[in-house]
Amino acid sequence: MPKMKTHSSLKGRFKITGTGKVMRYKAYKNHLLSGKSARQKRVLATQPIMAAGDVRRLKQGLSNLK
Repeated sequence: MPKMKTHSSLKGRFKITGTGKVMRYKAYKNHLLSGKSARQKRVLATQPIMAAGDVRRLKQGLSNLK
């Protein structure tokens, strides 16, 4: 049986915290930033912790990510 591999596209999109929670990035922070307010950019810069239901779906794809 081959080893389980981490899904390559998930490596850059999520981070695992020391306690095992999954952090994600918010959308709308890549381009056209000159038209957004400083407050909106500041809020988008935060990395929220993913909901438990979504983490269950990602667990297999993030299996080897630490």
